[in-house]
Amino acid sequence: MKARHKKLFLIIGGVAVLTVASLLILNAFRNNLVFYFTPTQILAGKAPIHSVFRVGGLVEKGSIKKSGGGLTVDFVVTDLHKAIRVHYHGILPDLFRAGQGVVCQGRLNARGQFIADQVLAKHDAKYMPPEVAQELKDHGGSTTQVDPAPQSYRP
Repeated sequence: MKARHKKLFLIIGGVAVLTVASLLILNAFRNNLVFYFTPTQILAGKAPIHSVFRVGGLVEKGSIKKSGGGLTVDFVVTDLHKAIRVHYHGILPDLFRAGQGVVCQGRLNARGQFIADQVLAKHDAKYMPPEVAQELKDHGGSTTQVDPAPQSYRP
């Protein structure tokens, strides 16, 4: 085989390896993407039904219901427009309480309830996307106070 053919095969092989590696990396990124939605967007049907995503807002006052020795918790997350019921089984963060900002990661079930795998809570807007924090401030609320009368989805 001529030296020119060897170089051509090496170049074609290198391009093929780079292409396969790039496709694998892009596939891994796509599988690990977790999108964020507000309760208003979820109730408008913009959230994926069978995929993992995040919902964020404020924990509605008076909505926290614990059962199962305190490890199973049902609560309502609101963006001051609409609200969605969240079910979580596990240990909650120390700063989790009514009126505080929260971001939950999980999926919607068939009844439209959000089943959380992970709950993040903070006393300020650090875990809340800037758009949501601004929207809460624009509607007369703060990231630490909840208006108890938004439209809710409660099956």
